[in-house]
Amino acid sequence: MEDQSLKARTIKGVLWSASERFGSQGIHFILGIIIARLLLPSDYGLIGMLSVFMAVSQTFIDSGFYKALVRKKELSDVDFSTAFYFNIVIGVLCYGLLFVSAPYISSFYHEPRLTILTRVIGLNLIFNSFCVVQRAYFTIRIDFKTQTKITFIASFCSGIAALFLAYKGWGFWALAIQSVLLNLLTALLFWLYSRWRPLWCFSKKSFVDMFSFGSKLLASGLLETIYQNLYTIVIGKKFSATDLGYYTRAYGFAILPSENISTVLSRVFYPVLSKMQDDDEWLYYNYRRLLRLSVYIVFPIMIAMAALSTPMISFLLTDKWLEVAPLLKLLSFAMMLYPVSLINLNIIMVKGRSDLTLRLEVVKKILGIGVLCITVQYSVFVMCCGLVFTWYIGLFVNTYYTEKLIGLSIWSQLKDIYPIFLLSIFSGVVVYLLLPCFSVVWVQLLLGCIIYFFIYATGSYMLGLPELKEILNIIKK
Repeated sequence: MEDQSLKARTIKGVLWSASERFGSQGIHFILGIIIARLLLPSDYGLIGMLSVFMAVSQTFIDSGFYKALVRKKELSDVDFSTAFYFNIVIGVLCYGLLFVSAPYISSFYHEPRLTILTRVIGLNLIFNSFCVVQRAYFTIRIDFKTQTKITFIASFCSGIAALFLAYKGWGFWALAIQSVLLNLLTALLFWLYSRWRPLWCFSKKSFVDMFSFGSKLLASGLLETIYQNLYTIVIGKKFSATDLGYYTRAYGFAILPSENISTVLSRVFYPVLSKMQDDDEWLYYNYRRLLRLSVYIVFPIMIAMAALSTPMISFLLTDKWLEVAPLLKLLSFAMMLYPVSLINLNIIMVKGRSDLTLRLEVVKKILGIGVLCITVQYSVFVMCCGLVFTWYIGLFVNTYYTEKLIGLSIWSQLKDIYPIFLLSIFSGVVVYLLLPCFSVVWVQLLLGCIIYFFIYATGSYMLGLPELKEILNIIKK
C-alpha cells in the first residue's frame, strides 16, 4: 500500500513538475523569441557577460543546503530555520561583494555599462536567498502544484514587462529588468504560498550536519558553475559581444529541453530515491527505468533540433541570428547527454557520497580546461566542438562511481540507451536529407518535425521499446 502511494505521488509529482517547468519555460521561451526579434545579439552578449558572476554567487547561496534538506530523513523547523538564516547571510554578502566588484568587472570586459548593470542584476542574489528553503519545503512534500503556480505567474508577469520595455527601445535593460522582476516575484509568491515561517534560532549542530553534506556539493557546484560559464567569460573577453550573444542563444536553445526534462524527472525522483537509499536492488531497477525514460524523451528532441536548426533559427529569430544555427547543431549533441550525467550524479548524492561528486567534477574540469585552452585559439565554432568532446568523455567519468555504488556499469547503461540513440540519429539523418526538397522555411520546420517524430514513433513501436508504452500509460492516467 505504501509503495502504491509513493508511486501515485511520484506520477503526480512528475506531471505537476513538468507543468511547472514547461509552463513557465514555455511562456519564457515564447516571450523570449518575440523579445529576441526586437533586440540585437549584442544586447544578449552584454547580459551574458555577467552570467558567471551571478551563477557563482547563487551557488554560494544554496551551498548544497537545498539537497541536504531534501535528502535528510528527519527534519525539524530548527533545520529549516538554520538553513534559511545561513542562506540570507550569504546572499547579502555575495551582493555586497558583487556591488563593490562592479567597476572591476566593467573594466575587465572594457564595457562601462556593466557597472550599473551588475549592481541591478545582482539584486537577484538577495531575492533568491529568501526562497531556497521554501523550494526545499515544497519539494520534500512532492508538492509541485504550488511551485507550478508560482513560476507560471512570475514568468508571465516578468516576460510581459520585458516585452513592453523591448518594444519601447530599452535594449539590454529589458532583459535585466525581466531577470530582477522574475526573481522578486518568485520570492514573494513562495512566501505567500508557504505556511512555513522561520524560528528565531540557529542550530550549530544542524548547520554542521547539513554543511558536511552540502559543502562537497558546494565545491563541486562551484567547479561546475565556473566551468560552464568559462566559455562565456572567454568568448566575451576574446571575441565580441555579438559573438557572445550568438553563443548564449545557441546554448540557451540547446540546454532548454534537455535541462528541463531532466530536471522534471530528477526533482521528483531524487526525494523518492532518497527514501529508498538503502535498497540497492530497488535503486538499480528504478535508476535504469529513469535513465531509459529520460533519454527516450530527450534524445529525439535534441537530434531533431540539430537537424532543423537552420530553418528553426530563421523562422523564430529572423536571419540576423543565423550564426546561431551551426553552434546549435554542435551543442545539441552535447546537451543530449545531460540527463545521463545528471541521473548518475543523483545516484551518488542519494547514497550520501557528495565527496565522490567533487572528485568527478575535478577530473572533468581539468580535462575541459585543457580542451578549452587549445580550442580558444581558433574560433567560437571550434570551442563548441571541444565542448562536445568533453561532454562525451565526461559521460564515462560520471558513470564510474555508479557501478561502484549500485553495480550498474557504463556498458550496461550504453546497452540500455543505444537503440534509442540509433533510432534518434536515423530519424534526424532522414529529415536533414529531405530539407532541400522544401524551399519555404516554415514548411521545412513544420514538415521536418512531423516526419521526424513519425519515423521515431513508428520505429519505437517496431522495435518494441517499452518507454513508448510507459509514456502512453502515464498520459492515460
